[in-house]
Amino acid sequence: MDCLLNTSSTLFPCSPSNSPRVKGQYGLPPTGNRNCTLCNDSFGCNLSASIFHDGLRPILPQVADGAMPRKDAGSIAFGLSIGFTLSVGLSFSLSTGLLNPWLLFLPTDVIGVFIGSRWLAALAGGCWGLFVVTGLAGVDLLFSTLPLDMTLPLAEMAKPVLAILALFPVVAAFKQFGWRVGAVFALVMFIVYLAALQGESLQPEVIQMVTGSLLLLVFAIRKDLNDRKNGISPPDMSALHGIYEEKYKPLIKHLPFLTLTGAMIALATNAGYLAGSEVSIYPLAEAYAMQDPEGQRAAIHHVAIAEALRGLGFAPLIIMAALTTGIYGMVGLTFVFVAGYLAPNLASAAVLGALIIVIEIGLLKRISRLLEQFPSLRDTSDNIRDAMNVLMEFALLIGGVLAVMKMGATTGLTLFAVFYFLNEVLGCPVLKIAAPAAATVITCLTLNLLYAFGLIAL
Repeated sequence: MDCLLNTSSTLFPCSPSNSPRVKGQYGLPPTGNRNCTLCNDSFGCNLSASIFHDGLRPILPQVADGAMPRKDAGSIAFGLSIGFTLSVGLSFSLSTGLLNPWLLFLPTDVIGVFIGSRWLAALAGGCWGLFVVTGLAGVDLLFSTLPLDMTLPLAEMAKPVLAILALFPVVAAFKQFGWRVGAVFALVMFIVYLAALQGESLQPEVIQMVTGSLLLLVFAIRKDLNDRKNGISPPDMSALHGIYEEKYKPLIKHLPFLTLTGAMIALATNAGYLAGSEVSIYPLAEAYAMQDPEGQRAAIHHVAIAEALRGLGFAPLIIMAALTTGIYGMVGLTFVFVAGYLAPNLASAAVLGALIIVIEIGLLKRISRLLEQFPSLRDTSDNIRDAMNVLMEFALLIGGVLAVMKMGATTGLTLFAVFYFLNEVLGCPVLKIAAPAAATVITCLTLNLLYAFGLIAL
């Protein structure tokens, strides 16, 4: 396709290999693909083929069978999604300039569940995409025209994320295997970090994450093998195999639609305006700000590795949910994001995204059998997921402190602490993982207001 890809009458320029990729700020580029992706997502929810929010997956078969009215299901979907959308989705996008799945796909879940007509649901999903990008583009313009520029301070939030996130194998080891094994992990990871500092090929944090993840898998398999030697067999899950076979049929039936969804999400990620998760969004925003092509490419590869490891943590949960409900995840096992990060251009990203979904669904039953034979692998995945969540909360808190200190010194820190702990006192209406980003944005806006009235001089 040379250097242009035409999708929905929108031309996407592909970055030359020797130039840095540019962040598609709030959907530029590509507008057409963004709206088509959200149309597709709402259509998929209405079809009961896929959904983003795992908490909604058990009720979707009831809606499809007519056992639950769409009005009731829509109310449940709205209640489960509104908190994530406003706190995580909105705050992450405002602080990074990148769109994210919580802001885009949770509302399309609600739309697809609530609206009876599939085509009307698809149209409403596209309208939501237009509304989001238009609104956020206006907010971004406002941020850039304020007396105190918020762009550079907000970029500070990304700095501690990768370094702190690299410690997730240590936290997971403490949770699963106890303090002795956790202490060994901590020592090994520190030695790996020091050794990696001597090299130049990969960031030390990436080597830490890969090494720690491999060690976790080795310890988990070793535990299950020792249990078998001691006469402890894994639980018998054969009674569920019939359910798996029955629920696997709708996944195969909807495979063409699911592959299209995977292709469009990978394409959107490769275009540079959609981030895959809380693990990647801040490092990705930092990578897109780089002017050195080689440095940017290496940084994006590191983000892809972190995203892949996060995917391993969530894979068992998504696989079991798919095989017990017949409904797949909107983004599959999340590896479509990795394809989007690594693909050299939009066309290859779309092909890889579709291919990954095909491979995932083809391997679902085999992976579930493997997890049955090695139940500690499932525990390891759960602990990796929990460790990443805890560390992300801490990393964003540190990042928020760095951001407000850069913009407002101790005045900014004081305001940040007030807003952050106000959320705690009120019972966390903003989710803890999003609270630092929300407090940072509000603090920066407050500092601008105080500066405009001459109450502070920065």
